[in-house]
Amino acid sequence: MLAAAGGSLLLGWPLVGIGRRNHSNTVDAMNIAEVLTQAAPRFSFEFFPPKDEAGVSQLFQTVSELRPYRPAYVSVTYGAGGSTRRLTVELVQRIKAETGIETMAHLTCVGATRDEIASVLDQFALAGIENVLALRGDPPRGQKEFEVTPGGFAHGGELVAFVRERHPQLCIGVAGYPEKHPETADFSTDLRHLKAKVDAGARFIVTQLFFDDRDYFAFRERARVAGISVPIVPGLMPITNVSQLKRFTALCGAHVPARLLARVEAVQDNADSVRTIGVAHAVEQATQLLEGNAPAIHLYTLNRSTASLEILTALRARGYGVA
Repeated sequence: MLAAAGGSLLLGWPLVGIGRRNHSNTVDAMNIAEVLTQAAPRFSFEFFPPKDEAGVSQLFQTVSELRPYRPAYVSVTYGAGGSTRRLTVELVQRIKAETGIETMAHLTCVGATRDEIASVLDQFALAGIENVLALRGDPPRGQKEFEVTPGGFAHGGELVAFVRERHPQLCIGVAGYPEKHPETADFSTDLRHLKAKVDAGARFIVTQLFFDDRDYFAFRERARVAGISVPIVPGLMPITNVSQLKRFTALCGAHVPARLLARVEAVQDNADSVRTIGVAHAVEQATQLLEGNAPAIHLYTLNRSTASLEILTALRARGYGVA
């Protein structure tokens, strides 16, 4: 479907992203864990597979608008319950082939057997995709708790170990939760789960969204004390819609500072005002995180570029070299 949807919107544009081309004019893979060790500030973006052709066009328009800021990589999620597995594979292939930007595919345990996951990994390898974010995944819509698929995996650590064994060349990232996973009883248990994933082969961590930088720094300190030394990339979502904000935070367990929530609630019927407040807060978050030696900033774009562009423009004005 994606091959016909929207055409090759970026095909033929000069490649200014971080991806490299070799003599055969194919895009060389880049290892995200290695990129994150470089000194310059790095930025990356997350997208989700669209539902229709118009959504595909919107996604590639967003990619084209963000590309001049030289993203270290972009990631593409699975739909709820792994429902967009095929589209995820197609999108990471197409984005990388048409733009030269390094891509990272999300891979979850939900609704998939070991053999099905092995098949997806083999497709990644054939497409030259080198980076995978290995996740347990959320239950499908209407299902309250995660259920292990017969012949599948029970948690992210098992998935990481499987990826590592089958395709050791893949660079594996995992999720981290500054405010702990909502299903975990306490920080210590959550940290043990994270360390198990790193010990199984994860080489970097991308955090769930959060709105108080102190949560990230406390999380990073706990991780270091526990012996987790891989890069920990903070994930930020600029607030652009109040009802959406409440829905997302209810799902992931993140809290919104009372003052910030009150400000956006007061203008929730004015989308521009909400976005202005959300972008300003994200800029302050990113500034403090970079000053605190975060290795990069990962922006949850929701397939829209406006807020991300405003954040990056503001950071560039503050001296962070994002273009």
